[in-house]
Amino acid sequence: MVANSTNPMAGEKLIQPEQFMKKAFRLAERNRHLTGYDPAVGCVIVKAGRVIATGSHREVTTPHAEVIALKKAGRAARGADLYINLEPCAHWGNNPPCVEVIIKSGIKRVFAATGDPNPLVGGKGFRKLKQAGIRVIKGLLQKEARQLNEAFFKYIRKEVPFVTLKAAASLDGKIATSSGQSRWISGQSGRRHSHYLRSIHQAIMVGTGTVIKDNPELTVRLRRVKKQPLRVVLDAVGVIPLEAKVFNRKAPTLLFVSDEYPFSKIGRLKKKGVAVENLPVRKGRFDLGRILQILGKKRIASLLVEGGANLFGSFVEKNLADKVIIFLAPVIIGGRHSLAAVAGRDIKFLKEAYQLKNLSYQKIGRDLVVEGYFVKKPAGLKTSLSKN
Repeated sequence: MVANSTNPMAGEKLIQPEQFMKKAFRLAERNRHLTGYDPAVGCVIVKAGRVIATGSHREVTTPHAEVIALKKAGRAARGADLYINLEPCAHWGNNPPCVEVIIKSGIKRVFAATGDPNPLVGGKGFRKLKQAGIRVIKGLLQKEARQLNEAFFKYIRKEVPFVTLKAAASLDGKIATSSGQSRWISGQSGRRHSHYLRSIHQAIMVGTGTVIKDNPELTVRLRRVKKQPLRVVLDAVGVIPLEAKVFNRKAPTLLFVSDEYPFSKIGRLKKKGVAVENLPVRKGRFDLGRILQILGKKRIASLLVEGGANLFGSFVEKNLADKVIIFLAPVIIGGRHSLAAVAGRDIKFLKEAYQLKNLSYQKIGRDLVVEGYFVKKPAGLKTSLSKN
């Protein structure tokens, strides 16, 4: 059990270290839509049981959370405790090593929720702090800390994005009626939360069918969000019209095409600011594994896949999806020809079903939002072939 770091006055409520760490989490979450491929980090400095300064990392080139907090605290930081959700860095990158700033500040103890998976850090930050005589208490709310930065943890190790599948469905698992109508299955509060989910991902992906059917803009419509995520669109042969909303200038767009895509359309798209990547297809399908590698090289650490059912099926079948979020609306659509959330191969036996773990549930407006993580198949990561 972690020792209490407070020194409350008589009669005051005892404040536990977990509460200070949760405050660091909230600070990290506040700027999660800005950090990109960097981790979201919050820092809280506590002295005599009171918070004296806080900080949170904003963008890749801006100062780290602990540096911001220590600058606010000034000389008062001497003898204080520092709470942070990720191990302080010990190397030069876009910023100088944070451990050096912590050591010079006179901080007495550092509470860190989890270590940094980056091999440039990987325990070096903790070692330097200990060598300087600073007590390090690590592992406080570690599970929550790793979930907060789950995309960063995967990207830094595998150099491909963390993939989340997101859909709105009826209680019987339908995402559209037999005529294709899908707006709006989820309620207003659920749709607003969907925009929040877009904001904390660097890229959003859809296939050809979804663009043709819904003509989505795939932008974040929240006031606080100034930077739009990258729109990733798959269209092998040029079915999507040039006037589609995903090709407007409200957000950047990356279009994956094949050799069968009309050359004249590519030139017109580039004039609209659309980036185009040419990839081979097999039986009309893209290699999703290769697409993830390309996105990784572009420093995309998080990808939100919003449809359609064929694209979902390909990600699931090929073991490329990490997480799923389903907004379950209090309606039943029914019908044999209504569209299910996930297409792909038919499963004959329940033992072949794709398993989920670490499920969580929350009610947002009228919708029940279910989140879960895919249990990876033993065969591991494979390249996939996806229908558009």
